Amino acid sequence: TEKRMGLVGDHYTDPALLAKLPGAMAMGHTRYSTTGEVALRNVQPLFAELEDGGIAIAHNGNFTNGLTLRKQIIATGAICQSTSDTEVVLHLVARSRHSSSTDRFIDAIRQMEGGYAMLALTRTKLIAARDPIGIRPLVMGELDGKPIFCSETCALDIIGAKYVRDIENGEVVICELQPDGSISIEARKPARPQPERPCLFEYVYFARPDSMVSGRSVYAARKKMGSNLAREAPVAADVVVPVPDGGTPAAIGFAQQSGIPFELGIIRNHYVGRTFIEPTQSIRAFGVKLKHSANRAEIAGKRVVLIDDSIVRGTTSVKIVQMMRDAGATEVHIRVASPMIFYSDYYGIDTPDPDKLLANQHETLESMCKFIGADSLAFLSIDGLYEAVGGEKRNPEAPQFTDHYFTGDYPTQLTDLNGRSKNEPKHISLLKEAG
Repeated sequence: TEKRMGLVGDHYTDPALLAKLPGAMAMGHTRYSTTGEVALRNVQPLFAELEDGGIAIAHNGNFTNGLTLRKQIIATGAICQSTSDTEVVLHLVARSRHSSSTDRFIDAIRQMEGGYAMLALTRTKLIAARDPIGIRPLVMGELDGKPIFCSETCALDIIGAKYVRDIENGEVVICELQPDGSISIEARKPARPQPERPCLFEYVYFARPDSMVSGRSVYAARKKMGSNLAREAPVAADVVVPVPDGGTPAAIGFAQQSGIPFELGIIRNHYVGRTFIEPTQSIRAFGVKLKHSANRAEIAGKRVVLIDDSIVRGTTSVKIVQMMRDAGATEVHIRVASPMIFYSDYYGIDTPDPDKLLANQHETLESMCKFIGADSLAFLSIDGLYEAVGGEKRNPEAPQFTDHYFTGDYPTQLTDLNGRSKNEPKHISLLKEAG
């Protein structure tokens, strides 16, 4: 293993570094921390020597019962080397009484709740698993006849691999290296069959626009979000300006639907990371200045409608609205290509506590608009988002996607450290006003 903190491109530049890692199989992992401290000991893949050999695990998402299980296994004498919820899986694999590594791994993940796309690597096997309702994405590809697993199809495109298929919700795929050098591939579905509910935030923000998630083009979905937004919340303006990069496809759709010209009124510095995950507000605020600058020639003297993919805390929106006014905009209107975010996420998105979310800090849309400093503010409705992604309105009895950050409808049971349910009640305030 080779583990580092920071950006991949800052560390893995020397071919000799990877040459020190011999073998017929490999696994890599990048993430920003959503559980546990930001420390080298939490960097994945996590590895352990077990009774029948070593196993490494990499995991995208969060286990909602991870802390509960961690408390239980520590109480029985387990020693944890990290604060990551992923390490719980290693302990459960070690404690399983099944004979094969595959069955022990399946036994472990059956006890986990939450959202996950996961890989496990043993001496002869590469095992891929996706949570029972498919919250987090996982795809299978092929390169030179060898299987590859990754979170997004764009990763396959980058290395010239062929997309094979999505790993289904609740599915476990076992790739085993045979003595003759061939690879056998077996698919199992150990979980009780459930309808797939992929995470809507993958389409709103996380996935790259050139990816396909659950068979749907992310770029096409985001454009449709913009056109639906233009129909739901029209505005008199001279220019449509995306908040880059997430708002760009939606802004194109908004401009095409509304007939208002599209312009790159904000220029993004691509050498600055995501500001919403910086640890303090002062660093986030400074990061916005480094990250965005106004294209004054396209802003001065114009009524501007800003298109953003989402608003979490609202602090970035405040800075960008002021940036537009400083550049000479006569009016600044904000249109958001997703609904208001009322709830924290526990499945792998680093959203803050509910009381730090903009939608929970204000009782009215007008108050939110005043705080941001815009002339008007509107959000896409939940039905508008559903139609953009899946083509149908939301079914409240059986939602087609995971959407709890907007609706409070958590798709799995949430438990506290004592194993008690802590699912939050559905939020009502502002929902009618937002449509």
